[in-house]
Amino acid sequence: MGNASEASDIFLSKISKEHDILIGSIYSVFCLLSLAGNCILLLVAYHKRSMLKPAEFFIINLSISDLGMTLTLFPLAIPSSFSHRWLFGEITCQLYAMCGVLFGLCSLTNLTALSLVCCLKVCFPNHGSRFSSSHARLLVVGVWCYASVFAVGPLVQWGHYGPEPYGTACCIDWQAPNHELSSLSYIVCLFFFCYVLPCATIILSYTCILMTVRGSRQAIQQHVSPQTKTANAHSLIVKLSVAVCIGFLGAWSPYAIVAMWAAFGDATWVPPDAFAIAAILAKSSTIYNPVVYLLCKPNFRECLYKDTSTLRQRIYRGSPQSEPRERFGGTSQRHKDLSISTRLSNGQQDSYGTCLHCADDAERGHVTTSQRTACILTGSTFTEVTVGQLSAAPADLL
Repeated sequence: MGNASEASDIFLSKISKEHDILIGSIYSVFCLLSLAGNCILLLVAYHKRSMLKPAEFFIINLSISDLGMTLTLFPLAIPSSFSHRWLFGEITCQLYAMCGVLFGLCSLTNLTALSLVCCLKVCFPNHGSRFSSSHARLLVVGVWCYASVFAVGPLVQWGHYGPEPYGTACCIDWQAPNHELSSLSYIVCLFFFCYVLPCATIILSYTCILMTVRGSRQAIQQHVSPQTKTANAHSLIVKLSVAVCIGFLGAWSPYAIVAMWAAFGDATWVPPDAFAIAAILAKSSTIYNPVVYLLCKPNFRECLYKDTSTLRQRIYRGSPQSEPRERFGGTSQRHKDLSISTRLSNGQQDSYGTCLHCADDAERGHVTTSQRTACILTGSTFTEVTVGQLSAAPADLL
């Protein structure tokens, strides 16, 4: 009974109920925005799959990891926040924490690989031109394998998963290094290989890129050649990648700082509200990627515009009100065409099927009777006959 009571107590919220309701509301908004943005981005990428560049594979992979985090974390975190306690038991807590680590590290490692690819293409174009889609796919697989090593570690007793210090979610047990050597080694490796090294790589890569672009900008502007378009494309992908990296690091850095404070300092001094705020910022990273690329990348934006235009047309055509309008519009258009292109030889309106040439001849006085007339094309000349004469020479009518 004591163990059950103790296990129940660790899943109680350590912050006020009002703050939990606020966190649940914020998570609900994040969930909707992330679902909409990442699904739209993946749909656009699917429609332009034959035109994807190698660097865009990392954009798609980043969206997949963001969507995975959204689908696995928010549906559990939102009701727990509103209930003021973790609702789903210890086993689900372990799986929740593993998914958070897996998708979070996958996103960070993916951004690291993207920065290296951008650096290779911009700073070393001779080698970067050889980077193909197959290389990008191999790197994407490597990103998932790298993240999986650290996500599975606590499940095999290299480190531990447990409740967050604020109680309504789960993650790595940051207090375990205070009394376990294996947990300490896991936290040290996690901090160095999954935060310090990726961040240093990203910063160095984009610093090198910016220096290269700055040094060659004047030379690029003086040449009007196909290379200018390539340079502009590289410049755009670099700017977008830098924006996404800054947003992602800005979201996860507060959580890393608070976690290291709890792991290597006195965990009792870390306020639960600090962990809660850091967790909110970390989960906000799932909405940056689609916003940046859908709004700022021209080919993604154009493809999205085409898709939405097609969808609007299909919805309009499928609506009950569209049929009478289409019929009315089609009828009025046919009447307009009839009034312009078909007339009787005496100036009155004729039925559909006569030609404008014959009508013009009638208006100029070439046909004085009110008989219906038609034009027959013989070789390269028109021959005007009455409607009654058509049956006499059907072979000459085209």
